Amino acid sequence: MPLEVRTTATLAEAASLLQSERAARFMAGGTLMMRAVNEGDVSFSTIVRTSDPAFVRVRAAGGRIELGAGVTMAQVLASRELAFLHPAARAVGGPAVRTMATVGGNLFAAHPYGDFATALLALDARVQLASGFGAREVPLEDLLRGRERGPRQLVAAVSFERPADPAAFRFRKMTRTHPKGPAVLTIAAWLPTSGGRVSGARVAFGAMAPFPIRARAVERALEGRLLSAEGVAPAVAAAAREGDPPTDPIASAWYRQRVVGVVLRRLLLGEL
Repeated sequence: MPLEVRTTATLAEAASLLQSERAARFMAGGTLMMRAVNEGDVSFSTIVRTSDPAFVRVRAAGGRIELGAGVTMAQVLASRELAFLHPAARAVGGPAVRTMATVGGNLFAAHPYGDFATALLALDARVQLASGFGAREVPLEDLLRGRERGPRQLVAAVSFERPADPAAFRFRKMTRTHPKGPAVLTIAAWLPTSGGRVSGARVAFGAMAPFPIRARAVERALEGRLLSAEGVAPAVAAAAREGDPPTDPIASAWYRQRVVGVVLRRLLLGEL
């Protein structure tokens, strides 16, 4: 089937095309789309792209950071302002992939991928959705939960509060193939403290469900605790009860449930 490529000047125009043509799909970096093309996916006949400058813009000044959905992992790695996100960006493929893989595309990466989305979830990110009638914001958690069953939506940008203490944001990926293999599991955590005790933790797990999830039981178990071996023990115990990990060629559900507590403990204690 021949494919038509249409490039719009604005995100609103791109969103209108997606809403009006059921056989249209949006392409940003192409790491997901071109795989579908090469595998002969016939569910779409039109590829929509945009040249809107806002789509690839990084706004990192002030207390809130906004990343256009077309910002690549390579752009993230090139930004000193985003140094706390470098481990998450570096977890996405190899150098060639990172020059193309985008922030927005990673939000739709199927299990066991989506490492950057897991990091954004721990940062309580919000997603700006474009349409022909304007834009609206939704929590990233809502987008991830409904991405398979909801209507096709065009992600324009992702925004989140800049961590007051970048060292309080932590990221860890477990993989069998270093440095760029798919995840056995991924953990991202925002661990602010008050008086030396955790206050308002946010923890996200990747590859522990069909999409990245917030580890609510772990967050509750961390509240008011010291980041010591004794202090994190309840959170480590709660980790295996989070999510519904799939079994796939990378790892079994049983294995993921056994190792998630080990990886979480090392992340919380700052161990290698």
